Amino acid sequence: MDERIKKTMKALRDNNIGGYYAEDKNKLLELISEFIKVGSIIGSGDSVTLEQTGVFEYLRKADYVFLDKHKKGLSSEEKREIYLKNFSADTFITGTNAITMNGELFNIDGNGSRVAPMIYGPKQVIVVVGKNKITKDVKEAIYRTRQIAAPLDAKRLHKNTPCVKLGYCIDCKNLDRICNDFVLISRQFIKNRIKVIIVDEVLGY
Repeated sequence: MDERIKKTMKALRDNNIGGYYAEDKNKLLELISEFIKVGSIIGSGDSVTLEQTGVFEYLRKADYVFLDKHKKGLSSEEKREIYLKNFSADTFITGTNAITMNGELFNIDGNGSRVAPMIYGPKQVIVVVGKNKITKDVKEAIYRTRQIAAPLDAKRLHKNTPCVKLGYCIDCKNLDRICNDFVLISRQFIKNRIKVIIVDEVLGY
């Protein structure tokens, strides 16, 4: 475990946020199985990291009630129903755009359906993040999210925004813009409600 990860985990714990280490994807799934009780209701946010690590597939096959927003053929209204159910889930699992070495989580969201349950609602929130998303401070976290993650995410979602073509953010006013909600979680009131698992791999973007 390198010093950046050690420092970040300590800072998380100082902020009442659980900090955990997984050397690889197998250890990640072990930790998740320890944190989530059988029969639990599980919600999730969009996350390339969770796709890459096989977490979504694990949740579908394990003995949980998974509110799977990724099912094919879901209507907008059906997705909205899932988003609302996420607030009363036992566990909400998601990725994050950036994590600072001061133990803060920074995210930019399109409609708030990912960041809102992180802030309030679910009894437990599990955040999975690759070591590549550790930043020095909030300023670097914002830059990383706007100039690296957001353009790539807009491209993945087939948005018609300038950043898809340019590869960087120009703070557009486009109707397809996904950079609408800027959320910084600096501390938790309930200790360990949020648990952050830092995987010692390059994941997501």
